[in-house]
Amino acid sequence: MVDLICCGAINWDINLFMERLPRTGEEVPVREIRRVSGGTAANVSVAAARLLGPGRVAFLGALGGDEIAERQLSILTAEGVDPSGVLRVMDEESGQAYITIGANGENEIHTYFGANLRLTPQSLSNPERLSLIKGARVAVIMDPPLETAERLAELCAENGKTVIWDPGVYAELGLEALAPTLRNVDYFVLNHLEFENLFGTSNPREVGARLETVKRGIKALIKRGGEGCTLSGEGGGTTIHIDAVPLERLGMEVVNTVGCGDAFIGAFAAAKVEGLDDMEALRRGCAAGAYKATRMETRGGPTAQQLRELLRRWEEL
Repeated sequence: MVDLICCGAINWDINLFMERLPRTGEEVPVREIRRVSGGTAANVSVAAARLLGPGRVAFLGALGGDEIAERQLSILTAEGVDPSGVLRVMDEESGQAYITIGANGENEIHTYFGANLRLTPQSLSNPERLSLIKGARVAVIMDPPLETAERLAELCAENGKTVIWDPGVYAELGLEALAPTLRNVDYFVLNHLEFENLFGTSNPREVGARLETVKRGIKALIKRGGEGCTLSGEGGGTTIHIDAVPLERLGMEVVNTVGCGDAFIGAFAAAKVEGLDDMEALRRGCAAGAYKATRMETRGGPTAQQLRELLRRWEEL
């Protein structure tokens, strides 16, 4: 049985590297193209599997009836992720993302969701997927269709699983739309800008207080990029802040920030699987996200050994 399930998007990423992002109507030369596997939930599953080891993480998502799907399944398997929960939609294209990346790592993402949108609440009742859900200790729900996220969170709560949810683009729908899912979530994850759009603030105490009106005891995990991360719990009365890893002081350089948040969540979830407290889980998440920023590839999260080494060097500063 797997320990962690990750549900949501899997995309084929076309990364376009350029000196800077174009302004509206401007043409900017592309200096390099990389075509790689991506998608937030698939990225999280790979990031966690690199830390937990083969066979302990499963991915729940949907792929089309195309060559991209075959490549995606092979890559997941090679990374040690169990792909048995993947739904194949033979009359649809697999998800794809077109990502422009500037010299300093800034990026813009344009996504065609394709088969990702065909993962329905009903598909979770498939015996294979239901077995994965019931067997796991922790569930990461990223950005499947909102009704699917709601049903999965409900199933996980009914079976005593820890639920981590990052709704991605669905956060734009507002608190009322998110509330049915939030009632079964333990950790609600957004970056600081997304929390500001949702609540008009990213202040941890205010965010925690707003979430407490939906579910008592829910924790808000606020990703702050280069400023680290903050966890707010108990209605905003308790907060933990972890500063970002000072990469320059460690002689490391940021080259691509795409996928950093996914590496962060993967490491945080892996730490919760291992029974670690929130403080240590946040430290590991920050370190994994920082490590990924120094790698060109979207799935540039560290192995367990690489994470331990970075944590050691960070502590020695």
